[in-house]
Amino acid sequence: MCRDKTKQSEYAIRQTASHLMNRFEKAGIRPDPRRGQNFLVDLNLVELLARSAEITKEDVVLEVGTGTGSLTAMLADQAAHVITVEVDTRMLDLAQESLIDYTNITFLRLDALKNKNRLNPQLCESITQRLALHPNASFKLVANLPYNIATPILSNLLVSPPTPDLMVATIQKELADRMTASPSTKAYSALSIWMQVQCDVQVVRVMPPTVFWPRPKVQSAIIKIQPISAQRARIPDLGFFHRTVRALFFHRRKYLRSVVLSAFKEQFDKPQVDAILAKAGLKGDERAEQLSVEKILELCEIARSRLS
Repeated sequence: MCRDKTKQSEYAIRQTASHLMNRFEKAGIRPDPRRGQNFLVDLNLVELLARSAEITKEDVVLEVGTGTGSLTAMLADQAAHVITVEVDTRMLDLAQESLIDYTNITFLRLDALKNKNRLNPQLCESITQRLALHPNASFKLVANLPYNIATPILSNLLVSPPTPDLMVATIQKELADRMTASPSTKAYSALSIWMQVQCDVQVVRVMPPTVFWPRPKVQSAIIKIQPISAQRARIPDLGFFHRTVRALFFHRRKYLRSVVLSAFKEQFDKPQVDAILAKAGLKGDERAEQLSVEKILELCEIARSRLS
C-alpha cells in the first residue's frame, strides 16, 4: 500500500486549480481539450465520487483517466488494488511521480478503447489477471471520465467481461439525463434502454462547470450504475439486444413497422414483421421512443427467437 498516507492525502487536497496550473507550468504541459482533460478540483466532490462507490479492502478498482493521480491516491487508500489507465504519457508521468510510494496501483499507459464498440484487450487482460489474484474481490469502476469517451467506456464495460459490480463516474449531465430518461421524452434513447434494462442507474450529484479546471462549457454529473444480475439474465444475447436497440432508434421518428423492417431487412419480410409486432402487442404505428424498456426487451426477444 502507501508508506506515507499523510503525504498522499496532502497531495489530494492540493489539487486546486492554482496548484494544477503551477504544476503544469513547471512541467511545460497544458491540458488537452481533445482528450477531455477537465480536472475535478473540488475535494468534497472527489471524496463524494469515491465514497459513492463504497470501496472496501476487498475491491479491485478501475480508473479510466489517471490525470495527475489525485483520485487514484484516494482509491488506493481504500481498495485492495487500483488499475488506472491514462493515454497521455505526460499526465501518467506526473501521476507516477506523485504516487511512487504506493504498491497497490497498476499504471497502464494505453487507450482504454480499441474502438468505439470494444475495450482495449490489454486492459481487459490486466483486469482479469488482477481479479485472479483477488478471487473474492468486487470489481468497480470509479473515474472522472473524459467526456469524449464516457459513453463507449460505460456501455462496453457491460459487454466485455469481467463486468463491474458497480460503476461510479463523472460524466456530462446531458449523458446522465439520457441514461435515466423515461419513454416519450427527448432524452430517451438506445442508451437509456441499454442502461436501464440491466442496471439500476442513479444521478448522485449535478455539478457546475466551476468545480473543474479547465472549466467545461456544460454541466456534469456523478452517475452511479449498478448492474443487476437478475435483470441481465433476462437477455440471452447481449450483443444482439444492443445492436437491435440501436437499430430501432436509428430513425427514432419513424413508425415502428418501418424501423423493424429496416433493422431486419435481410431476415424478415413484411408479414413476418407484422407477426412479430402483433405477438408483442404492437400495431406498428408506434415509435420506438414511446415504448417502455420492458416492451423493447419483449420485442427484441420475440425477434431473436424467430431467428434461432
